[in-house]
Amino acid sequence: MEFMTALHSTFDDHKPSLFELLSEAQLASLLPPSLRYLLAVATHRHPRYLLRILNSFDELYALLMLLVERHYLKTHGGSFTENFYGLKREKALSVGEIPRANIAAPTHVREALILSNADIWRNLAVMVGLPYVKRKLDESYDINAPRALLGASYTRMPANPTPKQRFMHYYRWFLRHVYPSVNAAYYLSLLAFNIAYLFDNSKYHSPFMWLIGTRMRRLGEADYRAIVALSEPKKGGEGARGGNLGVTSIFSPRVMGERTLDSLKFLLPTSIFALKFLEWWHASDFARQLSKKAAEGIEVPPPVISGLSSLSARFGPGKGGKKGGSGDVGQGEKPGKDGEEKEGAKEEPQIEKPPIAATSLLPIYTVPPPQDSELCPICQQEITTATACQTGFVFCYTCIHRWLEGNHEKQEEFMKGKEGKWEDGKGRCAVTGRRVLGGTEGLRRVMI
Repeated sequence: MEFMTALHSTFDDHKPSLFELLSEAQLASLLPPSLRYLLAVATHRHPRYLLRILNSFDELYALLMLLVERHYLKTHGGSFTENFYGLKREKALSVGEIPRANIAAPTHVREALILSNADIWRNLAVMVGLPYVKRKLDESYDINAPRALLGASYTRMPANPTPKQRFMHYYRWFLRHVYPSVNAAYYLSLLAFNIAYLFDNSKYHSPFMWLIGTRMRRLGEADYRAIVALSEPKKGGEGARGGNLGVTSIFSPRVMGERTLDSLKFLLPTSIFALKFLEWWHASDFARQLSKKAAEGIEVPPPVISGLSSLSARFGPGKGGKKGGSGDVGQGEKPGKDGEEKEGAKEEPQIEKPPIAATSLLPIYTVPPPQDSELCPICQQEITTATACQTGFVFCYTCIHRWLEGNHEKQEEFMKGKEGKWEDGKGRCAVTGRRVLGGTEGLRRVMI
């Protein structure tokens, strides 16, 4: 970027490149939405105190920037973001460039081209007033333009209108018919001046800078010396005659206000660095590994559900086995008891610590995950037509489809005599017992 600028402006090293100006404009345009977002987050926590401030954000931001930009124009010769890029504003010369005078007497040239009070207010109108009006017009256009589709009841003038109704009618007509052309002309003029500035055919990068007779320049040695001289304490005068005046003057509102505004130039790069650091932190794998190591030694207890203890005691695996066993003993003596023990031992791993349904508080019938990932958890056979559930487990398509429908043979066999005591897992994952959103429509084929 520096090389491209040097090719077109050999004798003017103080002329900034177009890319610097566009970067500065982009940074300045990012400040309002960033501050609005931070204020909106704070308003969610303290709506009683901050809601009115959020509703009047545009006006308060314009007033705040009017104070900040006026201070930086008077002390640094440029706006808040322009000072971050080492830029300044000065009066445009009508006689052309004076490179020899800049080299021989840079201080005198700076004093001759420094912005006067009238120039500062004209620049404030362009820097603060114009963006405020543009934001308000854009917001009004986004709100009122679609309402024209409602028909003539919205566009026609009401009968016996009040002055406010008459004004709003013409204002909406302006937004619908005139403002789109004005907005297009605004961006086309910016594009034309940017192209002319890029090829060194104009010393103004914006039509509004041309209207107020101000151009952008890089800060030079004389500018930095003047900025440092402003921050140094004045020798002589009241501060030298009064021994205690130098200490008490630090706490005066004027001095504290100036120092607070000057500290913003350190706050901006610090906040940008903090934002980039947080962006890297959340996007990097280092943060995940660090949080995982920090949570390795923490054992999170299972959630306590009301009524779960009595439910487990009534329908738990041990109780169910004993109940079934006692029934068989009454009919078939020891052989029946041995057969029931074998059957209970076979089913016990499947129903150990079952998940509990949140609505019915009944245990859910599930199957254990297989030891081999190539086997289907339901049929314990090699997976055919692999289908993934939303929980991440892979099943045979026919098995998981019938399981979600609730008509799998394992469900029907398990639920014999357990109606009202267990849930068969219909509409749920066969391993985790979690609800599958969309039922069978939530299944996804795995392409291998």
